[in-house]
Amino acid sequence: MTDAGEKSIWARYKKVDSTLIVFSLIGSTLVIFSFLALATITLTQLADLPFLIKVATDSRVVNSILLTFGAGLMVVLILLLFGTPLAYVLARTHSRVNSLIEALIDIPLVLPHTVAGIMVYLLFMQRGLLGAPLKGIGIVFEDAIPGIVVAMLFVSMPFYINTVREGFQKVPLHIENVARTLGATRFKAFILVVLPLSARHILNGSVLAWGRAISEFAAVIMIAYYPMIVSTLIYYRFTTGGLKESSAIAFLMIMASFSVFLVLRVVTRYLGSYDDRV
Repeated sequence: MTDAGEKSIWARYKKVDSTLIVFSLIGSTLVIFSFLALATITLTQLADLPFLIKVATDSRVVNSILLTFGAGLMVVLILLLFGTPLAYVLARTHSRVNSLIEALIDIPLVLPHTVAGIMVYLLFMQRGLLGAPLKGIGIVFEDAIPGIVVAMLFVSMPFYINTVREGFQKVPLHIENVARTLGATRFKAFILVVLPLSARHILNGSVLAWGRAISEFAAVIMIAYYPMIVSTLIYYRFTTGGLKESSAIAFLMIMASFSVFLVLRVVTRYLGSYDDRV
């Protein structure tokens, strides 16, 4: 290689490196912001460890966290059952109706959470369009777990459906068609070919939907202030007991959520090695 060629390659590497360095410095602002927020609440709580242990062993706090995680899990299961087929239809069909459906799905993304809560409440209250007939068979949404679930479902469904739809779109159509030419039905090709190749996106969509669901507050309290999810409990303890108790509950929620997300991210990375072969 000539000296000119070596200088050209070296100059290119220097340019790339300088760009990465600048971008890293800019992006580190957000990382530092998150780190400082986490470090501040962590140091504050560890400074009074006996009180933190007292809050952590409070049955109301434990039940609230379990209720929040459980309701979020119910939302994910509903989305897996109903959102996955819808995402596949949107990925494999191209019509003007799709744009309307996608706009309806994305409505929660642009609405204030209180507005989303009002919409859910009007639909599922005891005199609502769906709430009234369901009450007749014993399903009540106001101040009940079903109300928590539907509020979480409404605000989280765009995250799941959009992510899974993108995953289905990335599966080459010819791979699915090969399975069908070999005698598989569309449903069998979907189960045996499309789903495995979209596993990472389905898991990512589930994680995003679950995270969005458990973080909801305004929409939930519009229809179900009781039983209290952790966000409602933190708000209640803040208004009645001050910052000390509410921040302790918040820290416990952070630690629990961080542990769950860490495990899920490791699983997602493992699935990614299979998905990248598409």
